[in-house]
Amino acid sequence: MTTSTSAQAGIECNAQRFSSPARLVGGLAFVFSMVGCSITPPNPQEDASYQEQATIANRPVVRPVRSLSSFSDSLSCMDHLFRDAGMATVLVSSKTIPDYSGKVAVGTKEMVITAFSQMSRVSNAFRYVDYEVDIARQDTVQNLTTLLLNNNQIRLQRPALYISGAVAFVDQRVISNNNDYGISGTRIEAGYSKNKNASVIGLEMHLGDFRSRTIIPGMDSANEIVIGNGGKGLDLAGRIGSYGVQFSVGRDYAQGSGPAIRTLVELAIIELMGKWARLPYWQCLTLDQTHPDFQRQMREWYDGGDESTRNQLIKRALLNQGYLQPDQMDKDTPELRDALSRFQADKQLVATGVIDFPTYERSLRNYVSLSADGKLSRVGWEPKSATPAPQQLTNIRLNIENILLARTSFEVGEQIFMSASVSKASYLYCYMGSANGTVIRMLPNGTNTSGWIQANQTIRIPDWMSPNPGFVMNAGVPGIEGVACFATDNDVIAKLPANLKAPAFQRIEEVTDLNMLEEAFRKANPNTAIAARKLTWQVVPKATADIPSPPTPPVKQGVKDGTTAPDATVNPKKGSGKQARLARHEQGAV
Repeated sequence: MTTSTSAQAGIECNAQRFSSPARLVGGLAFVFSMVGCSITPPNPQEDASYQEQATIANRPVVRPVRSLSSFSDSLSCMDHLFRDAGMATVLVSSKTIPDYSGKVAVGTKEMVITAFSQMSRVSNAFRYVDYEVDIARQDTVQNLTTLLLNNNQIRLQRPALYISGAVAFVDQRVISNNNDYGISGTRIEAGYSKNKNASVIGLEMHLGDFRSRTIIPGMDSANEIVIGNGGKGLDLAGRIGSYGVQFSVGRDYAQGSGPAIRTLVELAIIELMGKWARLPYWQCLTLDQTHPDFQRQMREWYDGGDESTRNQLIKRALLNQGYLQPDQMDKDTPELRDALSRFQADKQLVATGVIDFPTYERSLRNYVSLSADGKLSRVGWEPKSATPAPQQLTNIRLNIENILLARTSFEVGEQIFMSASVSKASYLYCYMGSANGTVIRMLPNGTNTSGWIQANQTIRIPDWMSPNPGFVMNAGVPGIEGVACFATDNDVIAKLPANLKAPAFQRIEEVTDLNMLEEAFRKANPNTAIAARKLTWQVVPKATADIPSPPTPPVKQGVKDGTTAPDATVNPKKGSGKQARLARHEQGAV
């Protein structure tokens, strides 16, 4: 037996060298002890190339998708129902929607707000009053609201309606099915298991009158939804001599409670507000997209077809809806990516500019219907029968938004409130012409410098919901006046004549009629698709309008008696906090 001494990094270790094979284990212990004693602290610099991958490894590999439910199109349908019915804007709020079962931890109230927002894109039917006192959760907005209220610097508007409700119950594993099989032998064992179960979630919601804090009889919604989970498993075990091998594989699925609650919330909001407005809301619930298997079937069609056919289908759908030109069908061009991005933005998807399943599902959902046997079937997907329709122009909607809709005349000096929306994302240019030949541009302006607006996004002219609107619009001298709007896919302001490039709210020289504007737009952009819409009304002397008395305009803070300061001007560059008011041009046109 010999003894050796090794010193490294200030550490001295003594060990024995074993010569007998019977003491092999002791020898291995000796080797490991020597290694442990001789290793210096690791150098982090040596791991730099490994660690620098962390910022890449922690990133998700799947693109985000918009949270869409079976009733997303139904909410849009309700939006247009409210618009067609001419319903005025209603202020709504809601109580916290609790879960008394304690098993569904989701933000139900936020889903209610989102549903109201999606139901008001075109119609402006509802505006949510967001004021909640939560002592346990003091956030910045709540603290500022309380501070401003105490100093009389803010005025909260009282909602007319409120939503009350709760997740009434969650019955887990209402039905359950478990199957287990196994065999066993001298050298092999095998087992197979299969299980599935279903749970039921119930949501009850009610509509209340905020003034009296009473629940309106008959305005209720009580719906249930089933979610399930299941799995399969296989186990194998074998032995060869003294060695054993085990193998296990399983496949499981679980349907989440979050999408289920969103579906129940949106269905409840559609029912409640449809009943309250006395509109045929059931027309919006008969869409094929509300079929429970719609997205699963669409996914099977998406995965089952080849990529080229799938892309051609989407391109034809974009062509039919006016997002693509015929000469862009067979090219991977920036125009195609721009068309995809605009379509995705209009459909409330994440605008990536690439073809993915959400884009596929949203672009082709109008070509799916229920067959006679109640199954989903494709309509017009075959290339030989799918003839591209002519390119569709943007549809512009202009509406009078005074309390009494469909006005045909206004008294001199009476305030006029309008709204505008487009069917797909576009650049919108709006002009006003008075009876004395004065024409000015209202959009783009200092607030919206480009004029670009999203599809189905209603803009107010002027913004009567803002306490400090950029301008007010009054009826001018007696005669015919009106507003004309033009929509294009691309910004064309640079191609217009010099006089049409004048700043907003200034008189356009050499233009005395709105029809001259349309002619100038088309002449300056001969190869651009231009959608146009004009709305006119009669301006009459006071006390001779088509209503007994001027209506009360929508709520506008900071405006007294609907008048404008005759010497004030719009100053979009300075946010002084004072109301920007526009002087009437040529005897009060705007």
